[in-house]
Amino acid sequence: MKILLYIMIILLGALFGYKDLVSEKIFSKISTIQYICLLFLLFVMGIKIGINKEVLSSFHKLGFSAIIISIFSIGFSVLGVKLISNFILSKEEVK
Repeated sequence: MKILLYIMIILLGALFGYKDLVSEKIFSKISTIQYICLLFLLFVMGIKIGINKEVLSSFHKLGFSAIIISIFSIGFSVLGVKLISNFILSKEEVK
């Protein structure tokens, strides 16, 4: 159920960007905001991992699986963004 919330938030952000509802001042700082949020997210994930003693004790076993999952997650995320970007850009060229 949370995934639907995440998708809705992403779509809402995309709509704001598409309709130019973001001020120029915020738009110029989006990259910095994203970077700070990413660092905060990684920090919170680290805390969660550190709290769970089971994860820490089996970290060497989970490491390989985590690397494979991470590589595929990043790869398919980049591919998805590329495909969606190309689709949106091609629609703008038609107009």
